[in-house]
Amino acid sequence: MSGVMKRMGMIFRAKANKALDRAEDPRETLDYSYQKQLELLQKVRRGVADVATSRKRLELQLNQLQNQSAKLEEQGRKALALGREDLAREALTRRSALQQQVSDLETQHQTLQGEEEKLTLASQRLQAKVDAFRTKKETIKATYTAAQAQTRIGEAFSGISEEMGDVGLAIQRAEDKTAQLQARAGAIDELLASGALDDPTGMAKDDITAELDRLSGGSDVELELQRMKAELAGGSGTKQAIEGGTAGQNHAAQPQDTPRFDKH
Repeated sequence: MSGVMKRMGMIFRAKANKALDRAEDPRETLDYSYQKQLELLQKVRRGVADVATSRKRLELQLNQLQNQSAKLEEQGRKALALGREDLAREALTRRSALQQQVSDLETQHQTLQGEEEKLTLASQRLQAKVDAFRTKKETIKATYTAAQAQTRIGEAFSGISEEMGDVGLAIQRAEDKTAQLQARAGAIDELLASGALDDPTGMAKDDITAELDRLSGGSDVELELQRMKAELAGGSGTKQAIEGGTAGQNHAAQPQDTPRFDKH
């Protein structure tokens, strides 16, 4: 069962991969990748802005602490000048605590400044890569579109495309049916001519009848030709002879009258 399941899984993955390959459009994939790179670039830029904001906040705090430190130092000088050593000592103690905070903030400021520089450099490099990818993407898309159009035109001319294949099959079927009908019509004509089939309309004739009709038509043509020759020659005797011969033939062709017997 384990082997069967593995085989079924492999077949399913192969069919799914084939279906995805047919459905995938490289242009859409390139546009999607470019969109993802733009989103990543936007995140890097947002990170740079956040670090810069934090750095600026630290700078403001440093300025405040430095101002307070300078003020405490001035107060200590005045207290010492007035003979208030205790107040001078308190002012210097507070200034020392502020100086420790200033030192910590300066360390954080340097760290943030370094991170900001790194992110700025990364953003610039990523921007350059995105610009290069956009140029390459448009070039590939244009090349793919041109190749696709050229392939479709070639398939249309060669008849390889699915649409032209369907048209070719339809034409082939029409030609086959036409040839079949022509062969059937020719076979029926031959059978009717040979008398193997009866013509219900009575128009068809067998070979013997057709030959007799041809001979009869030929004798009529010969007689008409002789008559026309006689007219052209102006020989009335010949014409009469021809007419007499024709009448004799007609008389001979007629059956003799049956003799009548009187009742007496």
